[in-house]
Amino acid sequence: MAYSLKSSVKTIIMKKLISLVSIVCVFAYSATANAQADQKEKITITDEKPFEYRKVENKAFQDGEFLKYKFAYGIMNAGEATLEVKKVKKKIQNRDILHIVGRGYSISAFDWFFKVRDKYETYLDEEGIFPWLFVRRIEEGGYKKEQDYKFFQNEEKVEYVQKKEEHKVPHGVQDMISSFYYARTIDYSNVKKNEVFEFESFVDGELYPIKIKFAGIKTIKVDAGKFECMVFHPVVQEGRVFKNDDDLTVYITNDENKIPILARAKVLVGSIRMELIDYKNLANPMAKR
Repeated sequence: MAYSLKSSVKTIIMKKLISLVSIVCVFAYSATANAQADQKEKITITDEKPFEYRKVENKAFQDGEFLKYKFAYGIMNAGEATLEVKKVKKKIQNRDILHIVGRGYSISAFDWFFKVRDKYETYLDEEGIFPWLFVRRIEEGGYKKEQDYKFFQNEEKVEYVQKKEEHKVPHGVQDMISSFYYARTIDYSNVKKNEVFEFESFVDGELYPIKIKFAGIKTIKVDAGKFECMVFHPVVQEGRVFKNDDDLTVYITNDENKIPILARAKVLVGSIRMELIDYKNLANPMAKR
């Protein structure tokens, strides 16, 4: 019975934590219909056929950016997570790449309940802000999993390496880490309250549709300070994690960085809270009050 409960809680918690990262960037595809979508550059690839890769103006993040979060399960501190951006010399399809690494781990006091040691990596096209390679290595309560996705953006497909599967995807499709960074490049200055946006990310071997709704502006106080934030809620989707619109609330800085400051998620047996505790090498000043 104890194992069953831990397994159930683990499944719920991990789906929520994955969603906390991916949900903040659901605007990417809808926003491509706006100003950024018409900015393209012709690139010659290896078969010498021209392909128009999306070109995105990025003012939101830069090489060296570092974000650190803490997670709480109910009143108990559960773990921490970091996200770091690094420019690399390696090129893919002769294009410049940013290597983004996300790490998540339970703190020692929580290890007895559920030990987590996760690592996520994405190799992001610096100009188009889309992934070429996604690497996932997770260890959660004794359960281990490896996932590698090779994105062929010019062929609109992705290869799931471990399963030797190919999936048809739209150009510019994101993974669960790259989507977070792509969304931060979008201009939300004209977003209207209750406006709903849709986004697709390739997660766990399938296109993962997410919809969220803009709920307004609010000032939020966390350990890192007091910030003016945009507030978002998911829209209910049958068969997905969230049952109600208010099951997840995400607060994103109302500035050019667009960094998630706070996220609250309801689960079957409690709640989860994600909070920014440290940041370095940001591209812009924060919307700090």
